[in-house]
Amino acid sequence: MARDMSDKDILKMELEQLQKEVKNTREPVSKTAKEICEWVEAQSAEDPLIKGVPEDKNPFKEKGGCIIT
Repeated sequence: MARDMSDKDILKMELEQLQKEVKNTREPVSKTAKEICEWVEAQSAEDPLIKGVPEDKNPFKEKGGCIIT
């Protein structure tokens, strides 16, 4: 996309992006990191990677056993 744009268009696009970013409120990492950790810990009970998938709901479980004839 940038190959089809002039230098002026690219600078205009970058300026617009920076103007959007300036409007965002900033929070200190000490506050947001604590909130993220709390959220992750609260969600871990439902996380299938931590909790595991019950055998009856596992879509990858083989339907039948192996039969050697």
